Amino acid sequence: MFTRTIDHYREKQKETLVSACKLFGVNRQVYYRRNHSMSKRQATAAKVVGMVQDIRIQMPRIGTRKLYYLLEDPLRELRVGRDRLFSILNANHLSIKPKRSYHTTTNSHHRFHKHKNLVENMPLTRPEQLWVSDITYVGSRNKHNYLALVTDAYSKKVVGHDVSNSLGVDGTLTHIAASALQIWKN
Repeated sequence: MFTRTIDHYREKQKETLVSACKLFGVNRQVYYRRNHSMSKRQATAAKVVGMVQDIRIQMPRIGTRKLYYLLEDPLRELRVGRDRLFSILNANHLSIKPKRSYHTTTNSHHRFHKHKNLVENMPLTRPEQLWVSDITYVGSRNKHNYLALVTDAYSKKVVGHDVSNSLGVDGTLTHIAASALQIWKN
């Protein structure tokens, strides 16, 4: 950054290196040393990027930690540690962004009418006065299922549930009706 500033100033003002360094209060030796170390760092980074790209040809989704493990000896010779490897890969846009594993269970941007919350300010005084329901994703790598729960808003007791492989209303409504029948029989 410092050397770029001096170079930029020299181009704009048509100054000599000696006068530009005096203006910034540094010696020419500092300027040349910084230039040399910056070019050395860039050469090291270029070597690291080349090694990473060679491995990524065979394994395109391999992460930085595994790359560090595979390239530990060559990186040690170049005096590049794990954190510097992360920095080099980030600077060259070679970091792998992890795939997010989640399922969307809510679509608030649909074309249908959105009803107002009629029970928002309703005072709850006893159990079984108000039931609320929610659908959440439950699954493994092989299956995706949706769990629909019907809960009593006052006691927080689960009144009914349904596990299905779709977000369809059929199973949920069947279980709500069965739960209601069971409670009203008692």
